[in-house]
Amino acid sequence: MAYNGLQELPSAIRARLPVHAQEIYRVAFNGAWGEYSDSRDREGGSREETAHKVAWVAVKGKYRKLDNNSWTLK
Repeated sequence: MAYNGLQELPSAIRARLPVHAQEIYRVAFNGAWGEYSDSRDREGGSREETAHKVAWVAVKGKYRKLDNNSWTLK
């Protein structure tokens, strides 16, 4: 279930994150989707859950969430 474009990301992601952060999310999700296809490579959770977790870690590596729930580059 890799995302081919930003328009395919979940609406909550598109609503929350700036476009650049969405790109980071999509690339990280797709990479994790491919890397963690085998359940033995994951520490619990589904393939999709793992890919979303990896994607959020990637976003949080470059962006930080402000008190008003918006995201800004670090």
